[in-house]
Amino acid sequence: MSKIGKRPVKIEEGVEVTNDQGILTVKNGEKVLTMPIPRETEIAINADNVTVTRINDSKIAKSMHGLIARLINNMIIGVKNGFTKELTFMGTGYRASVQGTDLILTMGYSHDVKLVIPTDLEVKVVKNSILITGINKATVGQFAAIVREVRPPEVYKGKGIKYKEEHIRRKAGKTAASK
Repeated sequence: MSKIGKRPVKIEEGVEVTNDQGILTVKNGEKVLTMPIPRETEIAINADNVTVTRINDSKIAKSMHGLIARLINNMIIGVKNGFTKELTFMGTGYRASVQGTDLILTMGYSHDVKLVIPTDLEVKVVKNSILITGINKATVGQFAAIVREVRPPEVYKGKGIKYKEEHIRRKAGKTAASK
């Protein structure tokens, strides 16, 4: 039995969870997230928690058990509080700006990199940091990874885009080896 899957998922105050023919819907005001429930799992919704059980002991059912529980938990947290990823960039002449539905990155290339912001995300640029917020954890994380991929951090000078909490192990360089 999955340790994560057998724990009931607590429903936050103000969040409404419904299961309609295999489609799980989580609502909080205008914020709505939906997810199809796999055939290998069953969902039981009580007044204050959601319980995930598996139908059989197949390999797929075992792997889905804990996953579905965590996805439901992320949906509840997302509609209640939302998710945020903060990226910082460093380098001479590196700039970022939001123009309409596009994120424009000037990262030392011969051209500006234009990324289309997904409709369910909000992106802000403050000095040398990019804030990505949204209710879907997967979408926030995926867009943050796409932004970071434009100019990954460099190990010698530390230039590039990195997550705020990320630590880059710096390398010494050629001059340090000759001394």
